[in-house]
Order: sequence, then structure tokens, then C-alpha cells
Amino acid sequence: MNNSAPTTDGMAQAPQKRRSGRPPKTDGAQRETRERLVRCGIEILTEHGFASTSIDVVLKKVGVPKGSFYHYFSSKDGFGRAVIEGYATYFAAKLDHSLLDESRPPLDRLRDFIIDAQDGMVRHDFRRGCLIGNMGQELGGIHDEFRELLESVFLDWQNRVERCLIAAQKKGHLARTANCAELAAFFWIGWEGAILRAKLVRSTAPLNIFAEAFFAGLAHPQNSTS
Repeated sequence: MNNSAPTTDGMAQAPQKRRSGRPPKTDGAQRETRERLVRCGIEILTEHGFASTSIDVVLKKVGVPKGSFYHYFSSKDGFGRAVIEGYATYFAAKLDHSLLDESRPPLDRLRDFIIDAQDGMVRHDFRRGCLIGNMGQELGGIHDEFRELLESVFLDWQNRVERCLIAAQKKGHLARTANCAELAAFFWIGWEGAILRAKLVRSTAPLNIFAEAFFAGLAHPQNSTS
């Protein structure tokens, strides 16, 4: 898929002519409906592919007439961008909840995030994965606009983990020689693979294996050279 190709549900990438259907009477109501559509999109796309997800399914679940879709989004791709941005905001807050908890040592904060993520996968019976990872696998090689947006989200998450590792370094919990930027990149590369495998086997075992290997591989102060 490229920026000029049609989406799988027949929606063209160019802005569409607005269809019939009354928008909400107030800006506040319109924003609320748009947010509900995005939240529903996040829920669905953590389980299913973007191309295979029909806008009709989202609209029906939220209770919005099909003709009103273009009052909120210019196209299916416009909806996809909003869902990516909404998920990125949600997940950044989730990361910050663990990684910025100064009552915990920095490396324990990263472990807390992993445990919380594991609990979430179990709670949803391993049906849901990472929306950014899902869409990256599906569209990263064929949709340049999405590829750049998805990569920017990964880089934001990577920077948050890097700052946590730097905090560990400053406290003497991680060697001065450790490259925190590379470690943070490695974390997300491995974590996304572990999430995919956990969904396949319906078990947290891949997440545990990755976490144990990641922390075991960190350069601890006593093992570093001056």
C-alpha cells in the first residue's frame, strides 16, 4: 500500500466527499464521539489487522451512523493515524507510570513495566498484542506514511527506556560503559518479538525468557572496566 493506493475496504486515500449524516450539534459532543471511535479502534486493532478491519464494525460498535464517518476522519487512513496517535499517548502514560516511579530503583521500574504488560496479556487471554507492533508488521513495508509514524512512536518509547537506564547508570546500578541508547533499542526490538511469540503460544514464557536475558546481559558496575 502506498499513499495513493485504495484501502482494503474500498476507501480512497484522497480526502473523500462528505456523505449524508448529521454531525453532533456541539464541538464537545463531536470530540467525545471521535474519541470513542478512536478508543474502539485501539481495542479492535490490538487484536486484528488494519486492512481486515472494516470501518462498519467500528461504527456499529460505537453506535455511529456510517454516513457520519467523514465528519470525524478524512479517510480510513486518517482514522488509522488517529488510532496510532491515541494508542501512542495511552502507552506513553503506561510507560511513565512505571518508569518515572522514583520510589523504585530504575531497573526495577523497567521490571515493573514488564510485569504489568504480562498481566495485561493474561487478562485479555493473549488476544491483544501491541498495536504499533501489529501495524508495523502489517503495513511497515508497504505504507510509507504509516511506517514513519509507527517508527516515531517506537523511538519515543525507546527514549523513555533510555532515560530510565541512564538513571540506573547515575545511581551506579549500571556500568558507566553501558550504551543506554543501544540497550533501549535492543529492549524494544526483543520485546516486540516476545509479545508476538507470547500471543502465538498463549503464554508469558517468551516474555519471561526475554526479560531474564535482557537483565542478565546488562553491564553491571562490578563487571565494567574503568
